[in-house]
Amino acid sequence: MRLLTNEGTEAVLAMGVKPVGAVKSWLGNPWYDHIKADMKGVEVVGDESQVNLEKIASLKPDLIIGNKMRQEKIYDQLNKIAPDLRGNWKNNFKLYSKALNKEKEGNKVISDYDQRVKDIKEKAGDSLNKEISVVRFMPGVSRIYLTNSFSGVVLDQLGFKRPKVETKDDFVAEVTKEQIPQMDGDELFYFTYEAGDGGATKQEKEWTNDPLWKNLSAVKKGHVHKVSDAIWNTAGGVKAANLMLDDIEKYLVK
Repeated sequence: MRLLTNEGTEAVLAMGVKPVGAVKSWLGNPWYDHIKADMKGVEVVGDESQVNLEKIASLKPDLIIGNKMRQEKIYDQLNKIAPDLRGNWKNNFKLYSKALNKEKEGNKVISDYDQRVKDIKEKAGDSLNKEISVVRFMPGVSRIYLTNSFSGVVLDQLGFKRPKVETKDDFVAEVTKEQIPQMDGDELFYFTYEAGDGGATKQEKEWTNDPLWKNLSAVKKGHVHKVSDAIWNTAGGVKAANLMLDDIEKYLVK
C-alpha cells in the first residue's frame, strides 16, 4: 500500500496498518514527531505536491490512497499502478477503512474519537461559551483559521464559539497587522509553520511583539497558547485530531 496524503497515513496507522510507502510529512525528517515511531522502515515516495511515480511503481503497491486536490492531474498514471481513493477527514477515513477491509476497526476508531468529543463537551461545561481564536504564522504570511479548516471542524464539533470574523464557512483568511484586533477571542491558539529557514519564526516574533497583539484581551489575561502546527493543522488525520483534543483538555477543560 502507498499513502499519498499525510491524513491517509494517519488513518491507516490508526487502524493498525503500516504502509510500505508514503509521502513525507510536511514537517519532520521525514515524518511528523507524533507518528515517526510507527513509520520505521516505511519508504518515502516524494511529498504530496510531487510524488515519485517511479518509486511508487517499483514498490508494486496493491493499493494507492491519494487526494483529489493534490494528485488529480496524475490520477490516470497512478491508476495504472493501483486503484485510488479521494476525499477528506472523516469521510476519507471511512473510505480508507473500506479499502483496507477494516471497516470494523475503522468504525471503532471514529466511535472512540466521537466518544472523546462527547466526554470533553460534558466536562467543559461553561467553557464552551468561550470564543476560540485560531491563528497561524508562515513566512511573511499570517492567517486566521475558519470553521471549515481542520482545527475549525474539531472546535465546531466540540461546540466552542468563535470570534465573529472566524465564523465564516471557509478554510482560512490571510490578515494584516491592522486586523489583529479581530482575533480577540477569550482564548487564542496559534501555531507556526517553520520549515527550517527561520521565516515563519520571524513572522511569529514580529506579530506577537506588536502593540496590537499585546493589547488583545487574551494576551493580557494569559490565555494565549502556542500549539503544534502539525497537530492543529498540517497533518489533518485522526491521530492529530486526538492529540488536538489533548490540548483542548489541557488548556480549556478545568
